[in-house]
Amino acid sequence: MKSERGLTLLEMIVATTILAIAIVGLMSGLASTTRNAARLQDYDRAVQLGRLRMNELLLDRRLPRNAPIQGVFDPSQAGGMEAGWRAKVTQFEAPPQMTPGATAIDRLELEVWWRSGLNTRTYTLDAYRPRPVTAEDIAGGDGKP
Repeated sequence: MKSERGLTLLEMIVATTILAIAIVGLMSGLASTTRNAARLQDYDRAVQLGRLRMNELLLDRRLPRNAPIQGVFDPSQAGGMEAGWRAKVTQFEAPPQMTPGATAIDRLELEVWWRSGLNTRTYTLDAYRPRPVTAEDIAGGDGKP
């Protein structure tokens, strides 16, 4: 009795179909992973830009309170993406006695925005800093939280 080796045409078609389905699923997964990686890279860059800008804002004692300020990031710093920021300094906590030299706490809210395709995405950072109360704060009514 002679043993036959090899695959029939039907077995080859089934094997090829299974392999094609597996490859299509793998390629779809790779495309999705690539899109997610690009989105995460933009988000990571926005977080880094926000941290840098927040550090600069925290050090600037001349920022007006209760007035929004904004700007855009240099495209070379932002990796070519269109990005900017909006910030506002408000008094978070006032001392019990509003006297010159007492310590108040300011809240600095920074929103970083960037364009991702047709969408605008945002990331918000908050920070707090102490500041001495001045005579202008008391006279100008900035002593109110």
